[in-house]
Amino acid sequence: MRLLFLACLSPKTGNCTTAERIRSHVEAAGHTCELRDVSEFQSAAEVANLVAQNPPFEGALAIHLFKAGSLLLDIQVPFGVIFGGTDINEDVKVEQKRVVMEQVLQKARFAVAFTDKMKEAAELFLLSQSCKIYVQPQGIKTEAAEKFCWAEFLKNSGVSREDVDDLNVFLLVCGLRRVKDPLYLVEAFSEWHCENPQNVLVIIGPKIDPVLTVEVEAVAKRTAGVFLAQERSQQELHAALKRSFAVVNSSVSEGMSAAILEAMDVGVPVVARDIPGNAAVVQNEVTGLLYSTPQEFVRQSQRLLSDRELRERVVRKGKLYVEEHHSLKQERETYQRLIETLH
Repeated sequence: MRLLFLACLSPKTGNCTTAERIRSHVEAAGHTCELRDVSEFQSAAEVANLVAQNPPFEGALAIHLFKAGSLLLDIQVPFGVIFGGTDINEDVKVEQKRVVMEQVLQKARFAVAFTDKMKEAAELFLLSQSCKIYVQPQGIKTEAAEKFCWAEFLKNSGVSREDVDDLNVFLLVCGLRRVKDPLYLVEAFSEWHCENPQNVLVIIGPKIDPVLTVEVEAVAKRTAGVFLAQERSQQELHAALKRSFAVVNSSVSEGMSAAILEAMDVGVPVVARDIPGNAAVVQNEVTGLLYSTPQEFVRQSQRLLSDRELRERVVRKGKLYVEEHHSLKQERETYQRLIETLH
């Protein structure tokens, strides 16, 4: 079967990684799957023309109900959609987007939500047939680069300190865009760093929003204890995760953060903002720590530093949680089964 797969493919983003992984599941079942960026298309009519060309596509997939799903409304072949996160958490609040997403869901053969909460939200806000929404958490596989120099990584990020082994590096992994709120913790963290200089915050991720990127660069330059790292390959990022003291999430909205799950998988504690997408995977004091304000973030991080038992527990339970709920094999089987329904 020849499939067209639409997604937002900004390099080194969660969406891009997810799309690549799902494409590999589809192709492992013997199908052809062409992955295309939504930014290549101006309208649903353009996509319909592409699908109908010779040889034609026989089915389609899309990640994000509004950005990608809306481009499939004119095609004459069956398709499935995968919720992104901002579509169900944010776009449903905008009436004209919500109407379009309802049409997409109505026309789709199936839809995939990463969490039960996401499925419930879709049922609540979109007039959908609940039976076509399947819950399949993201499958996680980490692979750390073997030749990775931690001291060099920190030096390149602006951390000018000889003995980096004494540092407690909190790594904030996020694409630089508003929904990730990368500057949320900066002020509180800097105050804490001034009291305890060995605690540093390193922000790393692709520069997606140019205006916000300039802002983050300026803030990192002038703020004590806060640094901005150049984005790295997936394997180098996993190596950096492993060396960090903790991985941080400060997003306003999340579908399912791959960085959180990857941190759990490599055995690093997670300190995440208490929002529905994060609370679906981080159980406070069990698989990680949650916070609702920058001050609470500092308190939770201090506990992580002083309470070894707590740290060891969240690391152990986090790894166990990923192994039980985010199996790559299970994810592969689910998508391969759903693709069969497009025949």
